[in-house]
This record gives sequence, C-alpha cells and structure tokens, in this order.
Amino acid sequence: MEGSREIPKLFGIALHWQIAIALLLAALVGGIVQMAAPDGVEASATALGSGLVATLDFIGGLFVNALKMIVVPIILASIIVGVANMAGQDAFGRVGGKTLGFYVITGIFAIFTGLIAVNLISPGTVEGAQAMRNALPDATAQLARAEGRGFGDLVGIISRAIPPNIIEAAAETQLLALIFVGAVFGYFMSRLTGKARETLQSFWEGVQEVTIMITMWIMRFAPLGVFALVGETFIVSGFAPLVALGVFFITVLLALAIHFFGWLPLLLRFVGRVNPLAYYRKLLPAQLTAFSTASSSATLPVTLNSAADAGVPRRVTGFVLPLGATVNMDGTALYECVVVIFIAQVMGIDLTIGQQLLVLLLALLTSIGVAGIPAASLVAIVLILPVVGLPVEAIGLVLAVDRILDMCRTAVNVTGDLTVTALVARAEGEELPEVAAAQTG
Repeated sequence: MEGSREIPKLFGIALHWQIAIALLLAALVGGIVQMAAPDGVEASATALGSGLVATLDFIGGLFVNALKMIVVPIILASIIVGVANMAGQDAFGRVGGKTLGFYVITGIFAIFTGLIAVNLISPGTVEGAQAMRNALPDATAQLARAEGRGFGDLVGIISRAIPPNIIEAAAETQLLALIFVGAVFGYFMSRLTGKARETLQSFWEGVQEVTIMITMWIMRFAPLGVFALVGETFIVSGFAPLVALGVFFITVLLALAIHFFGWLPLLLRFVGRVNPLAYYRKLLPAQLTAFSTASSSATLPVTLNSAADAGVPRRVTGFVLPLGATVNMDGTALYECVVVIFIAQVMGIDLTIGQQLLVLLLALLTSIGVAGIPAASLVAIVLILPVVGLPVEAIGLVLAVDRILDMCRTAVNVTGDLTVTALVARAEGEELPEVAAAQTG
C-alpha cells in the first residue's frame, strides 16, 4: 500500500496558501522590527529582545535539519527501486537504452540552459544580494571552504564513488557513493528470482514509501520553516533581498520557458518528426495537473492518459512514463543548478568552469534520485550545497518563491517525460497519426 503523496490541508487551506500566509507574516514581522529598529539587527535586539532572531534561527534550523535527515534514505531507496524496476523490464535492453539516452539528453539541455541563464543574468550580484549574504551564518568560513573546489576536486569525488565503507559514506552523505551503491544493489536485486526478490523488492519499496511519507510530513511544517527563515532574513537585512530574489525568480522562469517552448519542441519536430503544437494540445491535461499538484508522481495517471490520447501505445508508455516520473526531472535539474550558482553569487564566490561542471554533474545525478513529490528538489539541493562548499542554511534564501517555481518545474518535468515518450515511440516505428500527420497537413 502506498502512503499518501498529498500534504493534508490545515483548516481547509492548501499548502501553497499556507506558505503564502507565512511569507506575509514574515514580511509583517520584519517590517515591524525594521520600523522599531531601523539601524539594524543589533538595535532590534535591544528594542524587541535578543531572543527573537535566535528563536527564528532555531526554528528555521530545525526545518533545514529535517530536510537533511531524510536525504540519505530517500535517495538510496529511490535509486534502488528505480534501477530494479528498470532492469527488471523485459524491454529494458532496447527500449530502455533509447529511453535513458533521451532522458540524459533532455536533462543536459535543461541544465545547460539554467547554467547559461544564471551566468548571463547573475541574479546573485544585483542590488540586495549583499544584504542576503549578511543574513547567512559564518559566511567567511564558508568562503574558505569553497576555495579550490573545481574540476580537479571532481576527480577526487568520482574516485570516492566506490566507497570502502558504505556506512561511512552514508554518514558523510557522499552523493556518488550512495548512487553507485544503490544502482549496483538495485541491478543485482533485479537478477534474483523467487521469494528473495519479492522480499527485497517489497522492503525497498516500503522504505521508499515511508521516506516519501516522512518528507510529506516534514513539508507540513514548511510554512513554519519558511516564516522563520524568511522572517530572520527580513529582520537582519530588511527588504533589500527582494530585488535579488525577484531577479532569481525571473531567471528560473526564463530558463524553464526556454526548455519548455524551445528545446523540447525542437526535439519533437526534428528528432521525433512530431508536430509540437499538435502534441502539446494532447498534453494539456497532464501539464495543468502537474502545475497544480507540483507532483509528477501524483500526475502519472493523467500523464498516461494524455500519452494514450496522442496515440502512443501502452507498451511504450507503460515503461517510459513510470520510469520518467522517477528518474527524469528536467525542470528539477535546471532549478538545482540555478539555485546553487545563485547562492554562490550571493556569497561572492566566482565559480570556475570546472566548479560549474561539478554542479552540472551533481544536478543531473540528484535529479535522478529525487521523489516525484512537492518540494523534493529541496532535499537534493541540501545534498549538493556542502559538496561544493556552500552553507546548507542558504537554502532559506529561495524558500519564499520555491512553491510557485516548484509548480512550474513540475510541469516541465512531466512535459519532458511525455516528450521522451513520443521520441521513443517514433524510434520504435510507431506512427502516432494524430500528431505526426499534422506536420504534413
């Protein structure tokens, strides 16, 4: 039995509205403190009590720690179950190879788009970015940690992909080690037969569902965490960070739009020989459902129906779409990349090409392991930040706009899945007359 993948409403209010209310309250508290003590946080401590900022820091820290807590089990279980299901498919050899190839291609296109956008626009260097940096804990120490991290360090990270001690690798949250161990375990688990296979499959699927339920439980406290983290930022830095945050928001939307309206339609037209407009019309129910739920897993039934309406046969959709809901997260990978580079810019770190390639690789890998549920990318970002020498607490800088961007990137994720479905179907010789014929009509 699967656990609920929907966050229960509080007093009938949906999560995104709860977060919106928390943001308004955080702005209200920050405004009151700023009016009471316009000279800064030191004055506000005298005016309103030194415990205010400390209390918000404590609450926000608990929320961030909860996200960090769930990283290892959810990544490991998702990788094991995903690889086992994929390797256990009879069609894995031919269809699976094409599917994975297209998923990697669309993922790389998405990440490069985000990488170019965040470097050209540089949202972390505009007015208000310095105020954001002042709100981060121990920024000087974090700058020292980031020095020397680049492509050379990437070689060292890859060399640690095969860990001598699995427990130690999990304790230190070594990303590539977790992915490698999970992939190897999942593959050989799929080679088992009989009761042993069924037992292990049920166990890891159970672990995956439990970790998803825990993540959803943690997200029930997201409004409180957002209020604490954003409220502390407003108190310490005032409202100057809103400018940088707005430019960051526009940067992500622009990059997602380029991938959604540019790369994916181009692949459909020139690789799949499918009319993008005709195909996108069939996908509209899935896209709208993904946008409203911010969950590719919850959208999966609608995604399957949309693909069927476009004429994609069940033998393709039954393999490609469930796999895509687990491992293909174009929008998520793009978002992770932009967030990490944005935080580096805020902290005044000029990342080299090698360092950004490291971010690209990590974004691609972690997007494979995140669950298709709301805010799951926050877990992956928490995993990436310390690897490149950035403070995990900096994730609080983007929480104010994360929910609406989550809805947008989930729509991109699902559209990417359906794009690859059409490409695989065409590569398998399927005609798709309802959407392919339109390009010649």
